[in-house]
Amino acid sequence: MTRNEGNIDRAVRALAGVGLIGATVAGIIGPWGWIGVVPLVTAALGWCPLYSALGINTCSLGK
Repeated sequence: MTRNEGNIDRAVRALAGVGLIGATVAGIIGPWGWIGVVPLVTAALGWCPLYSALGINTCSLGK
């Protein structure tokens, strides 16, 4: 797995993931908010399978 997410992309994903999970835990949104685990994991790995499938790369390493 080669990194295909840049630092800004990873930060936005991490914030979105934490926000969704936090809203679920607080009872603001329903259990579907646990989907926030997906952007949180992709941010931690720096690799997104959808980006790979579509040929997208926002990472400046290797460019």
